[in-house]
Formats: sequence, structure tokens, C-alpha cells
Amino acid sequence: MKWYSWATKSRLTPMKTAAKSIKEKLWGIINAIVKNRTNAMAESINAKLKIIKVRAKGFRSETRYKTAIMFYLGGLTLKH
Repeated sequence: MKWYSWATKSRLTPMKTAAKSIKEKLWGIINAIVKNRTNAMAESINAKLKIIKVRAKGFRSETRYKTAIMFYLGGLTLKH
């Protein structure tokens, strides 16, 4: 890759950092393009977990946190 060679020889540290990052993640980038997949679903779930944690303002135990996750993300309701 001409760009990679140029970037790694550059005196610009950000260019070297970008080149290294792209080289390390190249197969992931190629797979995302070829298979037309993203990590959007994982990011969405992560955002929801953060909201659950903020709503509760902390949990006394890991079990209660897991229960809250199952309640909100598992589609459970309080209806009889």
C-alpha cells in the first residue's frame, strides 16, 4: 500500500498513528465493507445498558443489575 508506506515514513505523528490503527483493523474494515455489517446493534445495546444504570443510580448487587437488564431489555412488564 503506497499510502501506508508514505504515512509510516511521515514526520506527522497523527499520520503514523492512523496508519498503525488502519493496519491493525484492516481485516475488520474489509469484512464490514464486504459483508455490509456494522456494530450498530452492539452499540445500541450498550447505550441501553448505560441508561438502565443511570436510571437506577447504582445497584447494590450484580444480581439486581442483571435483573434490571432482563426487565428492560427482555420486554417484561408489570401487568398482571
